[in-house]
Amino acid sequence: MKNKAAQSKTWKTVQIARHPDRPQFLDYVGDIFTEFDALHGDRVFGDDGAMVGGLARFEGQPVMVIGQHRGRSTREKLQHNFGMSNPEGYRKSQRLLHMAERFGLPVFTFIDTMGAYPGVGAEERGQAQAIAASLAQLSSLRVPVVATVLGEGGSGGALGIGVADRVIMLSHSIYSVISPEGCASILWKTAEKAEQASEALALTADKLMELGVIEHVVDEGEGAHLHPEQVMNQLKIVLKQVLDELQPMSAEERCEARYQRLMKFGSNNSGLMS
Repeated sequence: MKNKAAQSKTWKTVQIARHPDRPQFLDYVGDIFTEFDALHGDRVFGDDGAMVGGLARFEGQPVMVIGQHRGRSTREKLQHNFGMSNPEGYRKSQRLLHMAERFGLPVFTFIDTMGAYPGVGAEERGQAQAIAASLAQLSSLRVPVVATVLGEGGSGGALGIGVADRVIMLSHSIYSVISPEGCASILWKTAEKAEQASEALALTADKLMELGVIEHVVDEGEGAHLHPEQVMNQLKIVLKQVLDELQPMSAEERCEARYQRLMKFGSNNSGLMS
């Protein structure tokens, strides 16, 4: 096992990302945005509580806000399905993204999920297709798209609202193709190796910044649950900075830059992205 100190630091980050008192999506909406008006339903099956979205104002400007909310109390967690979206959640986000493009509204998405809900019903209603359609829609959306990882960013459930012009992470959030426990269960046949797996996954903000997967890291000190207002204020500053960079660009320029950003993933020089 190499660099045990580094592994311990990474595992600590995983634990902070999952802290029960960590601010959640609706906390950030209430602090950063004004006049938030939630919209419901996918117009096909029903409303998904894990995916919350609607119209709001950011610095006085109309925007579309979409994010995953996990809930705190048992009742709220059940209402929001622990932040794990069903296909109707992704179809709801698609409906809101279409509305944003129609009216020229910038889009802010906020990621905080263990992953998409893996139940039989979700699969029967087209979970994989719904996520794939969301990826395709976001990759070609003509309005600015800014994604922020607030806590956990797990697998396709996170990517379903994660394709963006810029991706921001809080310094104690995580973003990965699989959970450390899931990775350990596959590689070592035991979830007890989760700490070792967390290091191998390079799921922390600093490592993903080096790889060029994200563009900005918001410092949250020892954790956003300790100083939530300070972290929210810092995130608001970064969101404003990023939006000011993206809005002067034409739709064609943004789409081309977004395409080039995605095409650099996995290339030898992906870590050199600004």
